[in-house]
Amino acid sequence: MTTSNSSITSVYDRLFVELADPRTNDWFLIKSPIPGLTIIGLYLYFTLKWGPRYMADKKPFQLQKTLVVYNFLQVIVSIFLFYEGLDAGWLRTYSWKCQPVDFSPTPEAMRVARGVYIYFLAKMTELLDTVFFVIRKKERQITFLHLYHHTVMPMISWGATKYYPGGHGTLIGVINSFVHIIMYSYYMMAALGPKYQRYLFWKKYITTMQMLQFCITFIHSSQLLFYECGYPRWSVVFTLPNSIFFYYLFYDFYYKAYGKPVKKAMVANGSANESKTNGLSITNGAMPNGSHNGIDKKIE
Repeated sequence: MTTSNSSITSVYDRLFVELADPRTNDWFLIKSPIPGLTIIGLYLYFTLKWGPRYMADKKPFQLQKTLVVYNFLQVIVSIFLFYEGLDAGWLRTYSWKCQPVDFSPTPEAMRVARGVYIYFLAKMTELLDTVFFVIRKKERQITFLHLYHHTVMPMISWGATKYYPGGHGTLIGVINSFVHIIMYSYYMMAALGPKYQRYLFWKKYITTMQMLQFCITFIHSSQLLFYECGYPRWSVVFTLPNSIFFYYLFYDFYYKAYGKPVKKAMVANGSANESKTNGLSITNGAMPNGSHNGIDKKIE
């Protein structure tokens, strides 16, 4: 029994102490995987079980002011991360082919490490997206894509902060932060009410940007298979399949949200024209672009 406990302790120390970056390992929520996994576990339990049960006999919360403030703060954080990623690396010193992590305690290296850490914290705060959906009784927006994205991204960014806070893998964070500037600006305007919702015709382009970011991530990560610079090649085992899977999920969302409604609208218009030819009049009140109630549909 003592030998077994010693072996478990040895493996734990190897995985979560020896392999970790000592610069970031003692930061809040980073040293052990347990706090982060506990938060994600509670998040899933609230989303899938307790939250819907609690709200079953209650009216949905409106939260207009809360949503405006929340989305505004997410925009500010995303702007900061996008700027930091470019100014601290990708527009100055980083190689676009293969960029190793600078594990030194220099101000430049620590700036990048802090940026990766703040990105991780941002992914944790984004779990509130789903909490707001639950208490506003927007269950239809909590799709597999939504839950997968909000569960996987905190874990990936935790691993990046703990083991490789910088280098080649940070490009996806920079691109994702840019997309989130647009996305949370959209949500903020949607939360402001009908007066601003008429300007939100560009929603589907956010999904297109999301698909594009995973294409870029796939191509950029693939370079590790051909160039050697010290950044772990084994990381492609996670990044490449995940990029493909994310792309598929977003493509499926795009097709269901924008492909099918257009097709249905064409069929509806054709039926209406045929009815008019026969001297009939049909009015169903549907919007041809299927945009009604679409303002709250979740885009990751």
